[in-house]
Formats: sequence, structure tokens, C-alpha cells
Amino acid sequence: MEKRYNDLELVLKSESLSTETKERVSKIGRITSLIFIYIFLIFVAILVIFPFYWMLITSLKTGAEIQSLQPTFWPEIIRWENYSDALHRLDFGTLLGNTIFVGIVETIGTLLTTIFAAFAFARLEFKGKDALFSLLLATMMIPGEMMVISNYTSVSLLGLTTSHGGKLAAIILPFMVSVFYIYLLRQNFKQIPNELYLAAKVDGKSDWSFLWKVMVPLASPTLITIFILKLMGAWNSYVWPNLIASGDESVFLITNGLRSSFNVTADYDEYGIQMAATVVVTVPLLLLFIIFRKYIMKGVGRAGIKG
Repeated sequence: MEKRYNDLELVLKSESLSTETKERVSKIGRITSLIFIYIFLIFVAILVIFPFYWMLITSLKTGAEIQSLQPTFWPEIIRWENYSDALHRLDFGTLLGNTIFVGIVETIGTLLTTIFAAFAFARLEFKGKDALFSLLLATMMIPGEMMVISNYTSVSLLGLTTSHGGKLAAIILPFMVSVFYIYLLRQNFKQIPNELYLAAKVDGKSDWSFLWKVMVPLASPTLITIFILKLMGAWNSYVWPNLIASGDESVFLITNGLRSSFNVTADYDEYGIQMAATVVVTVPLLLLFIIFRKYIMKGVGRAGIKG
């Protein structure tokens, strides 16, 4: 009897040791996995941050240090004059004014067309709705570069390429509609319960009233996301504004001025000044993203959740 008890005690101890070993191995595996994940994330973060760091330190270097075959990871002589030279060279006030005007008008126009189109495709019933929406989605497969010639022909026939105001309008009008943003907001609108729409109809509310008093407030995170992304896109646009401006510096946006105001092939000091100007242009976008990043993630996340 005593022998059987001892055997049972040994079995229980071995099972306990086996369980503890499994838990230890599992814990070691989780820790090792986390270490590799963090190493990978740190590596990717360095790859993303390094170009910005290099831009920053280059904006503080002299031409001789930039030209040197031995790259330095911190300026030997900090040249703050690059920033004052950059602001003087850029005509920053005019460029910033044009960019803000184009960005705000284009963004507000995009929001309006997106809200109306998304509401129509999400709530209204009309013949051919699904086919029309599928056709709109199909246009997303067409590269934007293929639209340049037709867009330029259209604004030229409208006479928008001959005056200052017309050129600003030509920069804005073709980009006041975005199929992607319509799709994004439509998905958000479809999550709103249909019972709210039916209740509004019973109360005698019109579609217009329901849209602005119910749907737009509920979809505000997605609308904030669209506003920020569109404004950032307008700030970064280069090819189309450069084509419309055609050398007319009075309608240059900040990206066009950044490209045309420096001759980096003539003097290596120009590289430092141009990098300083690039830092000045980039900082507002970074601050905008840092401040509103939660709204961007929330808006995209809400649009991706199935109702």
C-alpha cells in the first residue's frame, strides 16, 4: 500500500514538473517572439525615420561638407543661415497663400461631392444604382496620369488657363471628386441603422434634413479623416499645378516653388538651402498628422467595420 502511494506521488510530481516545464517553454517562446517583433519594428522605424533625419542634418550643413566623399551623421559646422536663405529665396508668403487657398477650396469641394454621392449610393433607391457605383469603382483602376491630357483639354476649352484666377480654378476643379473617398464614406453611411432613416421619415423629415442632422454628425470621424488626407494631398501635389502654371510663378504652389527656386547643379551650398526649404514645407504636414492621427485611424477603422 505504501509502495503504491509512493508511486502515485512520483507520478503527480512528474506531471507537475511537466506542466511547469511546458509553461516555462511557452513563456520563453512568447518573450522570444516579442523580442523579434520589436527588433523588426525598430528596424522598420529606422528605415522610415532615417530619410527625414538625413534631410534635417543636410539642411544644416555647408556645401563643402555635403560635397565630401565621407558622409557625416551630424554637421561639423551648423549653418542656420540655410533657413533664412531658403525663406528669402522661396517667396514663402505667396506660395503659402496659394497652397492654403487651393487646399481649403479643393478640400471643401471634395467633402461636399463626397457627402452627396455617398448618401445617394448608401440610402437612396434609383434604377441602375449598383451598376453606376460599380462603374465608379472601376475608374479607380485607371492611373491618374492617363487623365492629365483630357483634364488639361477640358480646362483649356473652358478658358481657365489664361488668367490668374482661371489657373487657380483649373488646379482645383478636376480634383473636387474622389471615388475612393465616396466609397469610404458610403461604407460608413451604410453602417447607420436603417431604422433611424425610417423613423425620420415617420417624423416628416426630408432626406436633406436627415443627411445633415443625423448622418453627417454620426460620420464625423470619417469626414475628418477625408478632410485631413485631402488637405495633405493638395499640399503635396506637384505635377498638375506645375502643368497649369506653365512658368507663371504667381500661381505656383509650395511644391512648385520648392522645385524651381534652386539650382543644385551649380553650387553644393544650394543643396543645404533646398533641404532647409524642404524641412520648412514638411513640418506642417508632420504636425498635422501627429495632431490628428487618432482621427485618421478612427475614421478609416469605422469605414472598414461591417454594419
